[in-house]
Amino acid sequence: MTSAIAKQLIDSVVQQQASWAAARTAAVEEKFQRVLGAFIAERVGAHHFTSFTGYGHGDQSRDVVDRVFARVLGAEAAAVRMQFVSGTHAITAALFGVLRPGDRLLSITGRPYDTLEEVIGLRGCGQGSLADFGVEYDEVALTADGTVDRNGLSWALASPCRVVLIQRSCGYSWRPSLPVKEIGDLCELIHTRQPDCICFVDNCYGELVQDCEPPEVGADLVAGSLIKNLGGTITPTGGYVAGRADLVEQACCRLTAPGIGREGGANFNLQRLVLQGLFLAPQMVTESLIGANLVAGVFERLGFSVQPRPNTARSDLIQAVCLGSPEALQEVCRAFQACSPVGSYLNPIPAAMPGYASDLVMAGGTFINGSTSEFSADAPLREPFNLFVQGGTHRSHIRLALGEALTALDGAGLINLLQIESI
Repeated sequence: MTSAIAKQLIDSVVQQQASWAAARTAAVEEKFQRVLGAFIAERVGAHHFTSFTGYGHGDQSRDVVDRVFARVLGAEAAAVRMQFVSGTHAITAALFGVLRPGDRLLSITGRPYDTLEEVIGLRGCGQGSLADFGVEYDEVALTADGTVDRNGLSWALASPCRVVLIQRSCGYSWRPSLPVKEIGDLCELIHTRQPDCICFVDNCYGELVQDCEPPEVGADLVAGSLIKNLGGTITPTGGYVAGRADLVEQACCRLTAPGIGREGGANFNLQRLVLQGLFLAPQMVTESLIGANLVAGVFERLGFSVQPRPNTARSDLIQAVCLGSPEALQEVCRAFQACSPVGSYLNPIPAAMPGYASDLVMAGGTFINGSTSEFSADAPLREPFNLFVQGGTHRSHIRLALGEALTALDGAGLINLLQIESI
């Protein structure tokens, strides 16, 4: 049971953050209008809730879903497919779709997310990575404060580059996530130096967080997962690519086959959930943001470093907390799992996960396996033992889970709630 002191601390932070939370709640209407406007413009009807079987050729329902997502993302075209098993898969299809042997891929946000390392060829061998197909890779390290190194980027653009990869979210890095405006500035700089270079944004965790999306400010192509922001916590699987129509088609040719592209692929009668999830997404994203801010405020009050800090601007859903020890990581994950609607009886333990270099500890008692639009937390078991918290269908759930986590940390002697100043 949550201790009275833990509850008092959380209540105090909630009161302190009330104006910030109110501002985020008020901003839902504008994002909801964007989504609703896309549904209305594309004349979505109940007949769009079913899909073709087999090849899926000529599936008008699938095409309507694509057009709705394209409008929401401010893109020329989009492809929303259940055949994408994850955000990493959608990103991989996009990279293999637009890159050719001898091309150069440049990451300007440092080392990409762990699951892309084997895709690029930074780990593993002989599995058909980009490196195996003769694609050259370079990266521009982030500055000491975790921002894009503009001087390093300028130097890197002295050589021809086919694709520049921009990771919007922090991933498992301790850095600020990129605001859409900054992405736009970077795209302008890149296109000025190399007009034919493709600016590709890993958009995971960032959708509907800010007032516009990367394709609206110059990104040529974006990709992401449907069990994150845009799935609204109910889309059961899938991913998307969006941007320039020719590049979306090339990504789909990698997903299916050249000559088939985005014209093939059944969506297994999941369109209703995909559309309904998108309709719910503005509210779900806002609840996640308010919950992430609460996590930041509570742990900062306890003396832990957090990224981003509470009551500051956010450009994705992820909240990082530097817990400093594997014991603290496991206590928090165990408490979050115990406060989950699914699998509350399970005990998260560090284990190997496909695509990751380090063992991970994950708390994810979610209705959809791996869904990070629902409340979850995970961490690579490596120093400095940072915890990454994301998602949440309602701020109340996050408050309850935080109470359990603080009580568990206190019981394990990793914090001392009695030493907290009077609140």
